[in-house]
Amino acid sequence: MSLVKPFMAVRPKIGKESTVASLPYDVMNRKEAKVMAGDNADSFLHIVRAEIDVDDSVSQYDDAVYTKGSENLGKMIADGTLVQEEKPCFYIYSQVMDGRTQTGLVACCSIDEYLNNSIKKHEFTREAKEIDRIKHFDACDANTAPIFLTYRNNEKINAIIAEWLNKDALYDFVSEDGIGHTVWKIDDLAVIAELDQLFAGVDNLYIADGHHRSASAAKVGLKRRKANPSFTGEEEFNRFLAVIFPDEDLYVMDYNRVVKDLNGNSKEDFIAKVEEKFSVSAIDGAGAYSPDAKHRYGMFLDGSWYALEAKEGSYDAAHPVKSLDSAILQDNLLNPVLGIGDPRTDERIDFIGGIRGLGELEKRVSEDMEVAFSMFPTSIKDLMAVADAGEVMPPKSTWFEPKLRSGLFVHKLS
Repeated sequence: MSLVKPFMAVRPKIGKESTVASLPYDVMNRKEAKVMAGDNADSFLHIVRAEIDVDDSVSQYDDAVYTKGSENLGKMIADGTLVQEEKPCFYIYSQVMDGRTQTGLVACCSIDEYLNNSIKKHEFTREAKEIDRIKHFDACDANTAPIFLTYRNNEKINAIIAEWLNKDALYDFVSEDGIGHTVWKIDDLAVIAELDQLFAGVDNLYIADGHHRSASAAKVGLKRRKANPSFTGEEEFNRFLAVIFPDEDLYVMDYNRVVKDLNGNSKEDFIAKVEEKFSVSAIDGAGAYSPDAKHRYGMFLDGSWYALEAKEGSYDAAHPVKSLDSAILQDNLLNPVLGIGDPRTDERIDFIGGIRGLGELEKRVSEDMEVAFSMFPTSIKDLMAVADAGEVMPPKSTWFEPKLRSGLFVHKLS
């Protein structure tokens, strides 16, 4: 069973949507956020990255930053840049990137289903990152960014959403990165009730992206429950904001690796050690190598590309995690050969989302790294299998595009 509920969204005034909407807070650093916001006073970055509005000497995790984010949210509501819906609604959010469309339902989901793992996870979270968003959500009294959820395709839900797409859109714009964003509002009580009932028949929702935001939202809800021991469960703080996509709509890109050195190995010794678990062949004059199947990798070393393929028997093909390409590379190369024991904390490794292209791998190797690995994208099917098994994927195994824009929907907690 999956509980989804309509909500009274705080959203941009019609005509302000394209200037308010911003990339999510965690795909940029402080300096980049300041440049992106520029002189746009409407940018939602003033809320989710409020450190751009305080002196650079102030830590981005200082209480003053969270207070400023809350103040900026209040100001944008007060001046009419953001308006609040008068009654609970669902929304449909459709994005188009490079001719490919993903369309999801914007709704609120239960923190209890997150806590009891009915909403399934596939990543560990880091406490420091959780605390940041806990303080932010708590200060703003709102979920300021949606969690990216998915579920196994359901034709009845698809049919309702497809029919609603024939109505007039609430928002329809193209962001500066060329991605199309269209939003419809579902305010028909009968349709809301039907969607509510259909999702009740969906066994599980899965976190595709946003593990830290979901963990933080759940903990803010628990904090509010503790402060309100007579809570009924119907308060808004018992739910968090999400966009829920059918699995067949989603596109996962490669998430590539670069490593600073060869762990004391010469080039020849390094390749010899790699060949113990992988077949290795040089790619002569063909440019960057992008793997075309699972268990294949590209390797850029000393100005040349190589094709790698994991040898049979070098991994457990039946295990949902150990059979992942990211796990195979970690277990058979990054750890034993390059000495990267914990990729979450080792400063010798970095991760580059596929949206940046393989040219970025070559650039990093020429600047500050020694070797790069291009990956075949992890599938949604693999992600769900890991989550269903109660396992955790290696870090940086998935990169979803397009990213959900922040600022189109805000869920107030009280």
